[in-house]
Amino acid sequence: MATGIRDKVAILGMGCSKFGERWDCDAEDLMVEAYQEALQDSGVETSQIQAAWFSTAIEEQHVGKSGVPLAVALRLPYIPVTRVENYCASGSEAFRGAVYAVASGACDIALAMGVEKLKDTGYGGLPQRQRGTVSSMYWPNLSAPGSFAQLAAAYRAKFGVSAEDLKRAIAHVSIKSHDNGSRNPKAHLRNKITEETVMKAPTVAEPLGLYDCCGVSDGAACAIVTTPEIARSMGKKDLISIKALQLSVSNGTEAQHNSWDGSHFVTTRTAATRAYQEAGITKPRDQLSLIEVHDCFSVTELVTMEDLHISPEGTAIKDVMDGFYDHDGKIPCQIDGGLKCFGHPIGASGLRMIYEMYLQMLGRAGERQRSDTPVFGLTHNLGGFPHQNVCAVTIVGQHGA
Repeated sequence: MATGIRDKVAILGMGCSKFGERWDCDAEDLMVEAYQEALQDSGVETSQIQAAWFSTAIEEQHVGKSGVPLAVALRLPYIPVTRVENYCASGSEAFRGAVYAVASGACDIALAMGVEKLKDTGYGGLPQRQRGTVSSMYWPNLSAPGSFAQLAAAYRAKFGVSAEDLKRAIAHVSIKSHDNGSRNPKAHLRNKITEETVMKAPTVAEPLGLYDCCGVSDGAACAIVTTPEIARSMGKKDLISIKALQLSVSNGTEAQHNSWDGSHFVTTRTAATRAYQEAGITKPRDQLSLIEVHDCFSVTELVTMEDLHISPEGTAIKDVMDGFYDHDGKIPCQIDGGLKCFGHPIGASGLRMIYEMYLQMLGRAGERQRSDTPVFGLTHNLGGFPHQNVCAVTIVGQHGA
């Protein structure tokens, strides 16, 4: 019987580039920027890294295919490098590869790197990619804002929520993230916004306005992992270890059968349930200290609070408006600013979320540091659309907790 990943692997070091419009550098420069921080943090040499996982999604527009771009950028010592792509969950997928390699005993020290240089593509949003022949049958005229706006409509209908109440709640989601992002020197956007600004912004896809959507960005994030025993032998104390890694991928039912009502993410509910079981968490609302979720749109974050089994169904609006997920709330969400303020360099986002959990656990988050001692941190990384997607849920925490 599978025993899971809990406390079998520790994070030795992490790094993250400044996110934003990085016209001053290319994707390789971003990877080196994140890597240098992770390398210094970990205390290892490049020669000690035995395997690497590399996530990037829009590779045709910048780095190119295979593991070669990472090996060349970091001058890795002819080790195995695996390139992964799993929509917007690619960064979490790279982390999963590195962690599983260490847990299996295949190697002692492994690296995960995610990068995306989207501004160079020249698109305001994400560039068009090949969907495959089957997906095209279910995605006619599809746009990301349009499909997530439908999620909002379905949620509103299911729980009898007024348009004004939902709009004010998702506005609070964005206001909260901008407040948090203003404290983060690595965030793309660091401006605070008001409810009036959000409510009067141009509509993108009703009810989503300009401030309900995250932008695209350039960035990279990196993790170096090993076993707790090796980390201790290197003098590391206060270890942060991985409690759970779960991935759930749509099998087509949401898009092809009316058993799905369109108001939630089947994959998130599935991955979260498995992750809590793997991590030994029985009461996520009471036990989680911090969360980072995939807030591609503000309504996604609101619905995800219920799919993660933190807010009971139909009550996320109340929790959001009560400040439950604010910086000083019971479970801060997007304490680093989230996708809303970091933008979404696809291959890097999942690792950027874990980076914030790691900093918060070690008390190294500076001005935005949570005042109490975080024990468990959850990241949620989602790729695709409400009706067909990939969801990764990762839980990290104080080793032995």
